[in-house]
Amino acid sequence: MESQGELSVVRMCGLAQISRASFYRQLEEQGTASLDQELRVLIQRAALAHRYYGYRRIARLLRRQGRPVNAKKVRRLMHEDNLLANRRRKFVATTDSEHGYRVYPNLAKRVVLGAVDQLWVADITYVRLAEEFVYLAVVLDAYSRRVVGWALDRSLESRLALTALDRAIAARQPGAGLVHHSDRGTQYASNEYVRRLESIGAWISMSRAGRPWENGKCESFMRTLKREEIEARPYRNLEELERNLEEFIETIYNRERLHSALGYRSPMEFEQQPEPRPESERWLPAAVSFGRHEEIYPDASGD
Repeated sequence: MESQGELSVVRMCGLAQISRASFYRQLEEQGTASLDQELRVLIQRAALAHRYYGYRRIARLLRRQGRPVNAKKVRRLMHEDNLLANRRRKFVATTDSEHGYRVYPNLAKRVVLGAVDQLWVADITYVRLAEEFVYLAVVLDAYSRRVVGWALDRSLESRLALTALDRAIAARQPGAGLVHHSDRGTQYASNEYVRRLESIGAWISMSRAGRPWENGKCESFMRTLKREEIEARPYRNLEELERNLEEFIETIYNRERLHSALGYRSPMEFEQQPEPRPESERWLPAAVSFGRHEEIYPDASGD
């Protein structure tokens, strides 16, 4: 800017009794402030659309939208606008491992993931609604964090977990050698559930007692679900929750939500563009034959 109307920059600076360096510095600061205000608007929109995104995910989201931005700057602006998420951490045990069924060792910790449908992880959580308690069972693909099967019920009986498993099998059609990992709860150790896994040639893996972190991917999903969906809406009953849960899982979580462990991609995007891995690091399990529960525990009469 060499002139403003009929006045040159030199003349204007002389009249205002400021140096040209001060003039250009103020001009640059005004431009920076304008850009910061524009960035604040974008950050606020992203934070409202994704209520529990931290500053790193917001920065990634903005970069994916073509806006180059530094994560530290996003953090500063979110802090100034009180937009940083406050997360509550808690663990609620829903596992009944006092049963007579067979308990399997933890095979999941030995799996080196290189593709989908090598390792599924499953878990159950309770959901406190305004009028009642209900229960949610999920099955995730550990490689992509994608929810491949889920079910809601008012009961913790084995049919809850089995429904989620059947939906996962129908959706993915996994080959023999899949490792299925869960806790030691009676739902996952029951004869009916184990038979279903045997029918597809799966290996069975279970966490050790009192070690929920051995099923950390499922625990992480449950926390995300409760923070970003269930605690954000006043659901009254199972029917109301179920109507909205499908949209959150299938559309928001599986298709849109960015995961830091996936290079800030959604599960579906990660499955379409997986991290390249050398063939030597890919793990392929061999087939295995399981004994029936009744053969090992003759007094186990059912679920």
